[in-house]
Amino acid sequence: MRLLHISASPRGSASESLTIAGEFLDAYRRANPGAEIDHFDLWDGTLPAFGPEAVAAKMAVFGGAAPEGEAWAAAVRTFERFNAHDRYLFSVPMWNSGVPYVLKQFIDVVSQPGMVFGFDPETGYIPLLKGKKAAVVYTSAVWAPGLPPGFGDDFQAPFFDGWLRWAGITDITGIGYHPTVTGDADLERKRALTRAREVAAAF
Repeated sequence: MRLLHISASPRGSASESLTIAGEFLDAYRRANPGAEIDHFDLWDGTLPAFGPEAVAAKMAVFGGAAPEGEAWAAAVRTFERFNAHDRYLFSVPMWNSGVPYVLKQFIDVVSQPGMVFGFDPETGYIPLLKGKKAAVVYTSAVWAPGLPPGFGDDFQAPFFDGWLRWAGITDITGIGYHPTVTGDADLERKRALTRAREVAAAF
């Protein structure tokens, strides 16, 4: 099994999501000696843009033509790196009730016809990513479950879990850290780290 950690936080050692992901990876290594683990930092400058040239190539695929251009080739390379793994760990901080824009960029780059999905005019989308599983570290500083609307909304997990299922990854385990501004951050961190170890040991 090959595990890919995809991180969407730019905060380095100050990141709660990366700290929890690090605990997961340590436990995963202990449970799976010799496991192959790769890290895709979405902020490292290697994630390609998906602009006019790439969109034109994608539309060519929908029209039955062969896609062309370096932008499409870059999207294919990114997908192939992603698809080469069986297990995924995502570290996803909440930004403005949703996910960081760089994670949405990743989704838009790899979500291509014939790669992540197929399409049937009668039945709709066909998920193509099979036999994979994902663990997702979701963190937030203000929003937390059960708080009133003034503390924000959760468009983070519903959006990203929805994309994973749409792509065919239905074995999804969430690891949450949501202490909010008046909560006990240390206690919630300990709980999240414990859950990360438990999930990793069985992953």
